[in-house]
Amino acid sequence: MHTLIERALPREEWLTREQAHHERADALTAAHRERSSRSEKHPVWDFLFTYYSYKPAQLRRWHPGADVELQDAPERLSWRWYSPGETEGGVVPDPRSFAQEKADLAALVERMLRRTASRPGQFGCFGLHEWAMVYQADEHRHAVPLRLGRAGTDAVVESHDLRCTHFDAFRFFTPEAVPRNRTPLSREDQPLFEQPGCLHAGMDLYKWATKLGPLIPGELLLDSFELARDIRLLDMEAAPYDLSAWDVTPVRIETPEGKAEYVRRQRVFAERGTALRRALLDAWLGDGTREAA
Repeated sequence: MHTLIERALPREEWLTREQAHHERADALTAAHRERSSRSEKHPVWDFLFTYYSYKPAQLRRWHPGADVELQDAPERLSWRWYSPGETEGGVVPDPRSFAQEKADLAALVERMLRRTASRPGQFGCFGLHEWAMVYQADEHRHAVPLRLGRAGTDAVVESHDLRCTHFDAFRFFTPEAVPRNRTPLSREDQPLFEQPGCLHAGMDLYKWATKLGPLIPGELLLDSFELARDIRLLDMEAAPYDLSAWDVTPVRIETPEGKAEYVRRQRVFAERGTALRRALLDAWLGDGTREAA
């Protein structure tokens, strides 16, 4: 666990970091905010703000991280999971308050981060989870055509071994695709199967960062958003949809060349995710000696 106060930031210093965070967050969300102002949908990028339900204004809010005191910041004393610091007017994001109020969530997040980090990455899924979501279906979630048509898409699924390890992808499989997966998955067993090679496990680092709120430094939050953004592009490039209208070039995972490209990029994301997963644990739990129940 952290000591009560790990370090303190003078007001001038934390205001400078906060402003830099605002500018970086605004740049990352500018295109989405412009589209939203026109009520314009995007089949690739809207996911980052709908599935994760974290709005640009929330992403813009900067925090110093667990047990880092903001000096002369009385305006933040009313913020959730902030406690008085050691100096007059100082405040500090308090992991103990979070753990008391959100014990189940804290245990889940720690379990998912630690157990995922403890496993080797698997790199043989080729992004077929998106194909399994439309297998033998007359309609699908995205209002865009299938790149190979329905029959061609079904044939790709039938010629491959489905190896999905991520429940939140598996739960969207069509009923016909479910028994084709190598392993049946459930919400209760999610911590047993999550592994660092999975694209969605990498994207979900952003979800865990948002769940931890002020306990995660703003810089790490934006790092996790950037990783989720980059992974999302490959996820949709490898999907069965024709996204040429949005200038998305497909990674044709039905071919040997497409598979090789997918795995190459998947490994890079796994390395980035491993480093970020370690950074999130360290920022939140300090020396990492506390294990969730």
